[in-house]
Amino acid sequence: MLRFDLISIFPEYLSPLKLSLLGKAQDKGLLAINIHDLRDQTTDVHHSVDDTPYGGGAGMVMSPVAWGDAIDQISSDADQIDLVILTPAGKKFNQKMAYEFSKSKQIIFACGRYEGIDARVGKYYMQQKNYKVHEVSIGDYVLGGGEVAAMVIIEAVARLLPGVLGNPDSLKEESHSIAGNKDESLVEYPNYTKPASWRGLDVPEILLSGNHGEIAKWRRSEAERRTRELEAE
Repeated sequence: MLRFDLISIFPEYLSPLKLSLLGKAQDKGLLAINIHDLRDQTTDVHHSVDDTPYGGGAGMVMSPVAWGDAIDQISSDADQIDLVILTPAGKKFNQKMAYEFSKSKQIIFACGRYEGIDARVGKYYMQQKNYKVHEVSIGDYVLGGGEVAAMVIIEAVARLLPGVLGNPDSLKEESHSIAGNKDESLVEYPNYTKPASWRGLDVPEILLSGNHGEIAKWRRSEAERRTRELEAE
């Protein structure tokens, strides 16, 4: 069972992880999601987790002391623990990364805020033999913190785990699916359902034909068309 641990100064921000497919998967024991308050590791009256940056500059930097204590406290005895530090400067998250994370035993998400987490946190755990550190971004933009990014990654990873999706065939032909496309860069073809005509727009006739071979060809062609159009933007 894959165990997700999230460390944040706003644990209530992560409450959506109890809903929908993720909530059902936890109830079934298919995965575990644990949320930890970073401020629990502080000892001062203000529960401070940040300080001014060495060298000057705007903003505050999150102290390595609380982060190290929090990570140590929740680390399991797994042979490898994946430590994900969410940062706009990290490697871009994609479906291939989601598949790799789905093979993990424990993933710890460091949901930083302010100007980020002291760089020594990542450096320290890179030196520990049972940790693999990943600095990850979900896009070329800046968020207020890592919580939203962590939820995006968890949803992408969790749905790849056996039993989480009601119909596992749903994974085979969706956008960026390694299982469904030899070319993992293809996006999914457009989908339609009843009614066959809506506000003057009709479902493509091929989908009503019952000819599954031709339907498969159409879907492949549409996936390639949509991919080309996205790449041309």
